[in-house]
Amino acid sequence: MHLQLLPSFQIDKEKWNDCLANSASPLIYSSASYLDQMTDNWDGIVGDDYDVIMPVPWRKKAGIKYCYDVPFIQQLGVFGKSVQQQDIEICIKLLTRAYKYGDYPLNFMNNYGIGKSSNNYMLSLASNYRSTSSFYSDNLKVNLAKAEKHSFKYVDASAEEAISIFQNLYAGKFLHVTKNVYLNFYKLCTAKAKENNLIVRKATLNEDVMAINLLLKDKFRLYNLMPSTTAEGKKISAGHFLLDNIIKEFSQTGLILDFEGSDIKGIERFYKSFGAINQPYYKIHFNRLPLLLRLFKR
Repeated sequence: MHLQLLPSFQIDKEKWNDCLANSASPLIYSSASYLDQMTDNWDGIVGDDYDVIMPVPWRKKAGIKYCYDVPFIQQLGVFGKSVQQQDIEICIKLLTRAYKYGDYPLNFMNNYGIGKSSNNYMLSLASNYRSTSSFYSDNLKVNLAKAEKHSFKYVDASAEEAISIFQNLYAGKFLHVTKNVYLNFYKLCTAKAKENNLIVRKATLNEDVMAINLLLKDKFRLYNLMPSTTAEGKKISAGHFLLDNIIKEFSQTGLILDFEGSDIKGIERFYKSFGAINQPYYKIHFNRLPLLLRLFKR
């Protein structure tokens, strides 16, 4: 396979998106429009005539280009209609040669044992709600019973409201997510709303927001990108109520609810309680900086 490393402005975006759409794992994060909006810069590794693609977000510091973790992008990696193991390996080899340093998330279809495995929980919404909810854990059922004691309302919300609440609740935990990143994410949501691929729902009590979830949608998945629950909402199981209602609303659509994680034990337990199945993916880290710099950047 002949590989090229192209800057994003030289990439044929139509061919790129066609390759992604026809792959076994057409995740939303690797579409050209998503990358254009959310990354500082990105290049693409392209095999033959867009038979295989691999997006690479990058930044530059002290004249050195490096890969970086992009907020609101969970998985990238190698995509194609028929990706072989050797395709994955040669793409990663080119990646680690072309960039001196980096953290890079592969996708769940890219088997690469050298990387670090991370959790990502999935729930099929093909069945009716009664069937899906029969797999809920006992603990979840207790929390839903607790939620029923309150007069929650399940209503639509806006991306602006979801982003604002997320920032207010969690900005201190995600210091790498700058105001400009949130602005870019809002612009992305605005574009997705025009495609009818934005879903924002909230649980309110006496007009106060107790929990809110922002999800993006494509042909196959609902991506739970920005869930938020207030301190008061956690006490009365508002987050459980909200996700249960999202599952109820989108039951029998054939979509997969992608919970977007997690390696954090409490969150992992929460997602598993809905009967979700782990679909792990690998993250790789590499460091080819000059020796002196390597000592400071492990």
